[in-house]
Amino acid sequence: MAQERMKVIFGHLGPRDRNAFTASPVASVGVNVESGAASEFQYTLNDPRLTHAQRAFYEENGFLVIPNLVPHDLIDIWKARFLDLVEGRAEVGGMTVMKDISLRGVKGVSGELLVNKIQDFVWDDILSAHCQLPKILDYVECFTGPNIMAMHTMLINKPPDPGTRTSRHPLHQDLHYFPFRPANRIVCAWTAMEKITEDNGCLFVVPGSHKGKLEQHDYPDWEKGVNKMYHGVRGFDDAPKAMLCMEKGDTVFFHPVLLHGSGDNRTDRFRKAISCHYAASECDYIDVRGTSQENIAKEVQAVIVKKGGPSLEFKDVWKLRNRLVRGEEINL
Repeated sequence: MAQERMKVIFGHLGPRDRNAFTASPVASVGVNVESGAASEFQYTLNDPRLTHAQRAFYEENGFLVIPNLVPHDLIDIWKARFLDLVEGRAEVGGMTVMKDISLRGVKGVSGELLVNKIQDFVWDDILSAHCQLPKILDYVECFTGPNIMAMHTMLINKPPDPGTRTSRHPLHQDLHYFPFRPANRIVCAWTAMEKITEDNGCLFVVPGSHKGKLEQHDYPDWEKGVNKMYHGVRGFDDAPKAMLCMEKGDTVFFHPVLLHGSGDNRTDRFRKAISCHYAASECDYIDVRGTSQENIAKEVQAVIVKKGGPSLEFKDVWKLRNRLVRGEEINL
């Protein structure tokens, strides 16, 4: 079975075709579309794979949805791989398996019911096909340039909410977790593995917030608790938000300073998505000590030590979890 999956994956990992992608620029979510001269673009690079309208949309809003970008047969393979991992049919290896807080102390729960996220699958033979997919990398290159590092990988299995609302994710900025810069050469590719709606906890974003600064992040004061490392910002509850309802295979690219989160899953089914954060390999690591990121750095370091690992600098943690996926490895 695994061999057949690999054949399908490698069939999609063929040579690049720079002229192959003509997807619609955005999903209709009621946000601003403004045009501007190419010289005014700060957040994208001059690359023919993005239209002027797409660049203008990302410049103004901080995200861009490309419909039906990822083949459904690959998504089905990744779903099967996730189930193999969480149900014990495949070795997890160096991947990080995270459990939902609502099931803490509950007995008799295992597999898909227990796991809400798998991280760090950048070296998994099957799941890593997402972060290496040429269709995705061709778009990523428009934000990072030709030398691309896969920095952070996740397969999110948002569970049906048991009434605690712990399946939601607070409003946050991904840059809070990253000890590397510049932010404008970092981008996330987040792919819907099935139809995603407001009912099952779609992403929501604050359009234009990528133009702001990195805010202070802490755990939210939620009555029923919050999942590990789900830090959030305060003071933005009333900010206008766009709901990103997506179809299977749709992929949203977004800036690491964009404020975003996700709602609780009010259905009786799991909601899956797969993502990778990319950075230009020319980026540099920074020291987060004495900054607003120090809290997440200390938390990550403490978890590693608690699990029997070595005491590492925050940037060294990230050096261990990344992978070159296109071009040359330079700094990261």
